[in-house]
Amino acid sequence: MKASALVVGGFVIAGSSMAAALADKTVTFTKDVAPILQAKCQDCHRKGSMAPMSLVTYQETRPWAKAIRERVLTRQMPPWHIDKTVGIQHFANDISLSDDQIATLVHWVDTGAPMGDPKDMPPAKQWPDYDGWHLASQFGQPDLVLKSDDYTMPAHGQDVWFKPLTSVPITEARWVRAVEIRPGTPAGRKIMHHVLARLQQDEPGAQGADDLDPNAGPGLLMEWAIGKNFDVYRNNSGKLLLPGAHIWWELHLHAVGDEIRDHAELGVYLYPKGQEPQHRTRLMTFNATAITDGGALLDIPPNSLEETEGFHTLKQAARLENFQPHMHLRGKAMSMEAILPDGRREMLSYVDHFSFNWMINYIYADDAAPVLPKGTVIHVTAWHDNTAANRNNPDPNQWVGWGDRTVDEMAHAWVNVTYLSDEEYKQWLDEHKPKQAATVASR
Repeated sequence: MKASALVVGGFVIAGSSMAAALADKTVTFTKDVAPILQAKCQDCHRKGSMAPMSLVTYQETRPWAKAIRERVLTRQMPPWHIDKTVGIQHFANDISLSDDQIATLVHWVDTGAPMGDPKDMPPAKQWPDYDGWHLASQFGQPDLVLKSDDYTMPAHGQDVWFKPLTSVPITEARWVRAVEIRPGTPAGRKIMHHVLARLQQDEPGAQGADDLDPNAGPGLLMEWAIGKNFDVYRNNSGKLLLPGAHIWWELHLHAVGDEIRDHAELGVYLYPKGQEPQHRTRLMTFNATAITDGGALLDIPPNSLEETEGFHTLKQAARLENFQPHMHLRGKAMSMEAILPDGRREMLSYVDHFSFNWMINYIYADDAAPVLPKGTVIHVTAWHDNTAANRNNPDPNQWVGWGDRTVDEMAHAWVNVTYLSDEEYKQWLDEHKPKQAATVASR
C-alpha cells in the first residue's frame, strides 16, 4: 500500500498508511483510546492529580473530546517540547504521542467519539495515592524521607525563597541510586514554583566538584518543578552521602490568593550497604549566558527577541544523562550542542517551544546518552521572547534581566554529568566505534 499522510486542519499527523487504515476502521474509546490515555495522559489527568479534569472513564473523557483533538493536533499535550527533527530522540521518559496515536485520537473525535463495547475496556491503571511515592513500584519505600521546615505563604505578597537546613540521618557513607521530591500536600503544589535540594557535606581528601568543573556548585542533589518529580541514576552510578551531611533547601514560593502552609519532602533511595557504584554523577548548571564575578549576564530589551549563549568545557570525558532547560515566562527555546575537540559539532537536544508551566526533564535512554571526550565544549543557546506575541509575557514593555523572581528571567540547563576516566572513555570508544562507523556509512 502506498504510504500517505493524514492531514487535518493543516497539520500532518501521520506519514504512513495510517490514513487509509483509519478510513476503514471504527475507533472506539474502550478499545483504542483508553489504552493511549492510560499510557500517556492519566498520570496527570486523574482525580487527585494536577490536571483540571480526569480522563479515566468514558463519561469523564467524552465532554473534552474536541479539546483533546485540538491539544494533540497542535502537540500541546502531552507536554513534550523536544524538536523531533534534530538531536537525540530516544528518551527513557518519553510521554509524547506518536503520529499513529494522534491520528487515532483525532479520528475517534471526528467520527463522533463512540464508546464501544465495555468488554474491550482495559483494566483501570493503578496509581499511587498522593501519600505514595512514584518510585515505590521500582524500589519500594524510600530509605530516607527528609522534610524541610514548614512555611506559611500568605494569600497575597511577593515571591519568597525559603532556605531551611535539614540534617541527613546517616552514620556512614552511603550511595544514592534515586531521589524524589514532592510538596508535602496537594495544596503545596499551588504555591511551589520549584524546590532545590542542595547537598552540603565535608569531603576531606576527596576531589572537589570544582576540580572537575567550575560550574558544579556545592553539590545539588536534585531540582523539582512541575513536570519533574525524580531522578534515577544510571546503572552503576549515583551520588554520595557522607555522615554530617545536610540538605540546604530552597523553596521558591508565590502567593495564589489563599493562605497555604506546607513543606517539601525528599525521598532518598540508597544502594544496599557495601555496594559502591563505579561512577559519581553530579547535577550541573550549564548557563546559556556569559558568567562574571557579578553573576550571569542577561539583558533582554523591551519588545525584543533575544538570543544568548554559554560555553562549558568538559575537563574529563563524560556521559550526559539528561537535558532540562530552565527559563521563566519569556523563555522561548533552548538547545544544547557538543563542540568536539576536532571541531565537529553535534546537536544533542533542542526544545523548540519551551513552556514555563512544564519544567520537563528529558532523560536520555541508556543507548542514547551522549558520551563525550575530554575537551568537548557544551554550547547552550537560549532564546527569549519579550514581545506582545508571547501570551505568557506579563509586560513586553519591561527591560528584563537575570533574577530569581518569576517576572525576572533565567537561562540555563540542568544536566546530570557522569565523569569517566581516560581508560573508561577509551574502552567505551573501542566498543562503540564500529557501530558509529556503520551508522555513518549507511547515511
